[in-house]
Amino acid sequence: MVIRGREKGKSGRILRVLHEKEKVIVEKINFVKRHTRPHGQQKKGGILEKEAPLHISNVMLLCEKCNKPIRIGHRIVEGVRKARFCKKCGEILDK
Repeated sequence: MVIRGREKGKSGRILRVLHEKEKVIVEKINFVKRHTRPHGQQKKGGILEKEAPLHISNVMLLCEKCNKPIRIGHRIVEGVRKARFCKKCGEILDK
């Protein structure tokens, strides 16, 4: 869920994480128009809309149980595996 900016309150699936730039690309959020020139006969020019990256600090995970933006914590599950959990309701996010 986006928590800041013109897309505030909207949610979508994360398509890509850009670790070195600390940005994420969210599906159907933060569209920008890209003006392109035609390249040969196969690629047409024109105005294309595509998703632009958002800074990672402007998005939060959405808990399926609470249906609210959440902060996550880590705890050891089954004695061995480390899993993420919702700090509001305690639901384990990694299945």
